[in-house]
Amino acid sequence: MLMRGGTSKGAFFLADDLPADPDDRDALLLRIMGSPDIRQIDGVGGATPLTSKVAVVGPSDRPDADIDYLFLQVSVDQPLVSDRQNCGNMLAAVAPFAIERGIITPDAGDAASVRVYMVNTDSIATATIRLADGMPVYRGEMSIDGVPGTASPVQLDFEDIAGGSCGALLPTGNTVDTIDGVEVTAIDNGMPVVVMRADDLGIRGTESPAELEADDALRSRLESIRLRAGRLMQLGDVTDTTVPKLTMVSAPTAGGDISTRTFIPHRCHEAIGVFGAVSVATAALLPGTPAADVTRPGAGADGMLTCEHPTGTFTAAIEVDADGDAPVVRRAGIIRTARKLMDGTVFPAEY
Repeated sequence: MLMRGGTSKGAFFLADDLPADPDDRDALLLRIMGSPDIRQIDGVGGATPLTSKVAVVGPSDRPDADIDYLFLQVSVDQPLVSDRQNCGNMLAAVAPFAIERGIITPDAGDAASVRVYMVNTDSIATATIRLADGMPVYRGEMSIDGVPGTASPVQLDFEDIAGGSCGALLPTGNTVDTIDGVEVTAIDNGMPVVVMRADDLGIRGTESPAELEADDALRSRLESIRLRAGRLMQLGDVTDTTVPKLTMVSAPTAGGDISTRTFIPHRCHEAIGVFGAVSVATAALLPGTPAADVTRPGAGADGMLTCEHPTGTFTAAIEVDADGDAPVVRRAGIIRTARKLMDGTVFPAEY
């Protein structure tokens, strides 16, 4: 099944329909998506990182979850499939897919809350969706930046996502580190992200993704920072992985609390990822960080923080206790939308 989740789009599979061996599974997914090829012309991928994604879903054996969700990022132009990160946008479509496929049968009513075990980060999210006659409702009044029109809201609430990939919210042990002469916050509140001030990289922070991608000097400098940060964040050699992400922040200009431009890691995001936004919002609430330096004064006092991005804004529900020796995340959640796009049979390329 092809589905849109938030501002991402990808292929959703039942776990039992894919090879159990990860190498065999990844080889099959590359053929399905059409990678490696910048156009993905011979597969169902959309030729961008945001549309070259896979969700693998099945029933959960855990007592605290209804379903298991494994996210896989399929590289567009390289023969790589990564499970080193989570995807909160694709997560928005996981509960509807599980109901569509009969993995779970919701109780009678006009809404269902589904507990999802996120395999990548060993954590739990609760997805609340609307129902009609026991099936997901996709039409609705909710709009999110980066997606035309409106759809039914999907409420996502996260539990214990801090340090899911790196082992700690601040995997270096510091709120601020200096890498290649640039002050950064290395943070993992659902997504490993390196957060730095845009002006420290010689940019305004309001450029378009195309402008930033055309800046070869910037991209080279960011990759150097990313490779060094990977080891500091307990991720090891990240040369062939898609984490950590790199977010350059600046003062807001469009009514939000902070402005962002994010490389994921080699292409500039047209918006910002769900967990990336949660991590950046968390950094913005930690005193003395590069993000806090440019965040609107008083932001986050109501438990909400809005990140501006190239195509609009993204609001995260975030509460952080930064008064103790180590910051503690008290709450993290967001609202997304999702839609079923196509249901059928895919025919992998045969080489």
